[in-house]
Amino acid sequence: MTTDKSLFFCASLLIFLGVLMSYSLSTYTTVVLYHYGEFHFFMRQLVSAIMGIVIMWGLSRVDPKVWFGRLGFFLLFIPLLLIIGMFFLPESLSSSAGGAKRWIRLGFFSLAPLEFLKIGFTFFLAWSLSRTFVAKEKANVKEELITFGPYSVVFMVLAIGVGVFQNDLGQIVLLGVVLAVLLVFSGGSVHLFGLIVLGALAISVLAIVTSAHRILRVKLWWSNLQNSLFTLLPDKLANALRISDLPESYQVFHAGNAMHNGGLFGQGLGLGQIKLGFLSEVHTDMVLAGIAEEWGFLGLCVCFILFSVLIVLIFRIANRLKEPKYSLFCVGVALLISFSLVINAFGVGGIFPVKGLAVPFLSYGGSSLLANCIAIGLVLSLARYTKG
Repeated sequence: MTTDKSLFFCASLLIFLGVLMSYSLSTYTTVVLYHYGEFHFFMRQLVSAIMGIVIMWGLSRVDPKVWFGRLGFFLLFIPLLLIIGMFFLPESLSSSAGGAKRWIRLGFFSLAPLEFLKIGFTFFLAWSLSRTFVAKEKANVKEELITFGPYSVVFMVLAIGVGVFQNDLGQIVLLGVVLAVLLVFSGGSVHLFGLIVLGALAISVLAIVTSAHRILRVKLWWSNLQNSLFTLLPDKLANALRISDLPESYQVFHAGNAMHNGGLFGQGLGLGQIKLGFLSEVHTDMVLAGIAEEWGFLGLCVCFILFSVLIVLIFRIANRLKEPKYSLFCVGVALLISFSLVINAFGVGGIFPVKGLAVPFLSYGGSSLLANCIAIGLVLSLARYTKG
């Protein structure tokens, strides 16, 4: 089986697993919490999955020399305009979550423009970095910083837009990681990378200390993490370092229970208990905890193996492309998928604060699924220009 066919098959298999879990894990939310029909979320995710696979196959057939730039700029500017426009829409047309508007209601479907903007931003980076950094000699870090200046301005505008209109630090962190790593792949120096990382950390700290709900998330994260870390220390030292009166990390606590209940082989599909009100919307951001309980550690390993194969296949295509912008775009897509998975998994495991990032293909959500299918479809279209 060729690389592009293997990639299509692997992505389709992950999509199928996501549809299956959208039914298995949404029982409480569907019937008890929202009083919907039993197949409410399942049918929506199934329709999105069918659309996504069709789009992925359709994009794999297009000529990237004609459509790559057009689709890339469309995915950059249209979602950005929609994000700004959502701020002025009434509540009936734009749903709010955590004080921020993140979805546009379109009848039976809710559109999250930010999911598509991530693909557009990745395209912009690949298109632009291939012109400014690839095969360009930089005399020193100062010259690199001058060249990087416009990118920092674009990212800051995007970060402010996402931070103000979406109130979503997790997505900003993800996009920042993609920017920094793509810069290295395009020829940026380690010194420049280090300066960008330090700047990003400073901005992240500022964003946290100026937001009450982000401070709460950090406290929730530390309350769980210190209990695990301090068990390795002597009791006197652990008690001296422990911070008391912290709130309990509700999500991570029940996610840990789900993993413990799952054991090696799991409780069985549909037999998990975490979805019964402990984590009512486990089919979204906490889907890995639900999979761990119902499929066990082995089932979770299967999912991570599929993602690993998917990422390796994308990198293989990127490595065989002669055109830098095509190669960088493939690398960017691999980074988006892999870091979304890692950040979510670390959040569920209590290693990172919970960011609310979806697991690509597995978490419930039509916008996320369709955006990832578009990204894979574009990678498949570029695969026709691989050498050898």
